[in-house]
Amino acid sequence: MSTVPLDGPRVSRATSSDTDGDASRGRSAPLGATVVPGGVNFSIFSRSASGVDLVFFDREDDARPARVITIDGATNRTYNYWHVFVPDAKAGQLYGYRVQGRFDPATGTRFDPTKILLDPYGRGVVVPKNYTREAARFPGDNAARAMKNVVVDANAYDWEGDAPLQRPASRTIIYEMHVRGFTRHLSSGVSEARRGTYAGLVEKIPYLQQLRITAVELLPVFQFDSHDAPRGLVNYWGYAPISFFAPHQGYSSRQDALGPVNEFRDMVKALHRAGIEVILDVVFNHTAEGNQDGPTLSFRGLENSAYYILEQDRSRYANYSGTGNTLNANHPVVRRMIVDSLRYWVEQMHVDGFRFDLASILQRDESGNLLPSPPVLWDLDSDPMLAGSKLIAEAWDATGLYQVGSFIGDKWTEWNGRFRDDIRSFFRGDDDTVVALADRLLGSPQIYGHKEREAEASVNFVTCHDGFTLNDLVSYNQKHNDANGEDNRDGVEDNKSHNWGFEGPTDDPAVEKLRNRQVKNFLTVTMVSLGLPMILMGDEVRRTQHGNNNAWDQDNETSWFDWTLVAKHSDVLRFAKLLMAYRLMADFNPELQRQTLNQLLREASRSWHGVKLEEPDWSTHSHSLAASIACRSENLRVYLILNAYWESLEFELPPLGDHNAWHRWIDTSLDSPEDIVEWRNAPTVKSRVYLAAPRSVVALVAWVSDRINPSRDQWPAPRAVHTAV
Repeated sequence: MSTVPLDGPRVSRATSSDTDGDASRGRSAPLGATVVPGGVNFSIFSRSASGVDLVFFDREDDARPARVITIDGATNRTYNYWHVFVPDAKAGQLYGYRVQGRFDPATGTRFDPTKILLDPYGRGVVVPKNYTREAARFPGDNAARAMKNVVVDANAYDWEGDAPLQRPASRTIIYEMHVRGFTRHLSSGVSEARRGTYAGLVEKIPYLQQLRITAVELLPVFQFDSHDAPRGLVNYWGYAPISFFAPHQGYSSRQDALGPVNEFRDMVKALHRAGIEVILDVVFNHTAEGNQDGPTLSFRGLENSAYYILEQDRSRYANYSGTGNTLNANHPVVRRMIVDSLRYWVEQMHVDGFRFDLASILQRDESGNLLPSPPVLWDLDSDPMLAGSKLIAEAWDATGLYQVGSFIGDKWTEWNGRFRDDIRSFFRGDDDTVVALADRLLGSPQIYGHKEREAEASVNFVTCHDGFTLNDLVSYNQKHNDANGEDNRDGVEDNKSHNWGFEGPTDDPAVEKLRNRQVKNFLTVTMVSLGLPMILMGDEVRRTQHGNNNAWDQDNETSWFDWTLVAKHSDVLRFAKLLMAYRLMADFNPELQRQTLNQLLREASRSWHGVKLEEPDWSTHSHSLAASIACRSENLRVYLILNAYWESLEFELPPLGDHNAWHRWIDTSLDSPEDIVEWRNAPTVKSRVYLAAPRSVVALVAWVSDRINPSRDQWPAPRAVHTAV
């Protein structure tokens, strides 16, 4: 096999007759670039290639390689793996591949030796400033404008005893957030060089601790192609992966080639010290290479028909992801890559869990048909390395497949899209919502009960990155996506939202008061329902995207966390903090036998009521519900009132005995600080009824005791929230 004609670089042929003897032959395992004593072993998969060149670069924007090593197919290929040991290579070396073979899209082959290809197992990636997708789409050499890999020594980092936290799901509150968007805004107070980076996030850990969240769920941080977006815009969310092992370079404040890997690790270590887990949003359903007109960046130039699901017309890509292509997840090579990727992020990067974007796609075979027992999902479910990791499925895809409640596996938890829709509908005042509301409060047993799983199988959320923020959910009747460049055609139409009198921002105090109340209603139900709660970055301070419900390409103040809102909506922030503190009672009150409110409520006896005791109204036009909850083991009683009606309703209260009384913990209709109080300061309800204001949530508590007038000192009150690990 001849070397690609190039002027200048050192060209060598890797064979067993080199001066280094058999060492230069290398090994087929492990895949990727592995630093070993004396050099680096390189191994890559390609079944159909006729030749493979390993190319080294000195700088990320070099137009010509500094060195080309032609991997000899006769001596340096084992089965379908091309490998070579380079004795003088070391960590920090930039590299890529050129792969020869047939270019015949009609048969599913798309080799192009003029393109620099990324290593699917590459642990680091650099992106030249003049990178373009067009250079990888059209004929010609793209070396100067191509992403390149970095050799990373996976063991060259001092974790200082750190390890994944493995916090129980019952003691978890997830905060879905964007690494860049969290601190990119000037108001973040983060130094300019660190705004929008892993290091910038570290500076804001005290805020996360005060908020009482226990896990951050980061939007994609695998290296993605930010250019995969309409002209003039960028791919902000990151759902355009091109490397499943490398942290995204653009989120690093460090300019050196190894900087992103170590800065990511620094962030994980710092979050763990604060008692906060790290969950990654992972995208194993498609890549940034897009459809048949997309660029050749890696996979399609290595073994196109193995990595992707192709249509019957082999020149075209199946598109179950809605982004142009679909990863062939149950192909043995792709299955192995997915498992190896997750193992790497757990073992070498210490992350605590994964949320799988469009996870239902992982159940498809190479023809796109659903598999009754998909190998890749059972691989992940049963892998001992992942046994302590959280696995969360977005149990649907872009073509209408919806598997909430039926996603395969024993370990998986699911984003409960029905919780989101039903809670939105109830507080909007829709008919036929009370029965569904009751089920969602109990962890959705109608959806998950057949699995005989814990309530935390349901990840409860009202908002996420995809759709309206919580502020916009109560401020807009319609989506306003004009900035996305698609004439407002993108984004879902049915948001189950309501503006409560005015579309968008308003100075009307009555409208603002009702919006504030509704925000607190949504937060309350999310936190008191059985299951695993998740909130969206900035919802606790009413972050707005100005009605944009699909801000995937908005890397600007539309999407960034505006930190001036912390002061502007301090009442909502205070409400969220105290609400989450009581959700995690065990974190600050050892008298509760290390149980959380979620655990107490799950083990409690419950009964349903309406405005009259024992008379719940399940009818079509009902808009209210009450629940009494008796936590026998702790003598705790909770009475929850949910009134989505447009008028006040008077609810009868359950009797507690002569020496006990109900105390008002939450009433979202009241102004701060009366909207939520510490239990020890909760005012006594002196009546046998409670008047619940329109569109409000009320939670009353009682600490039942045989003693007369039990001391308020015995009532739980927030103390230390997180301790260093």
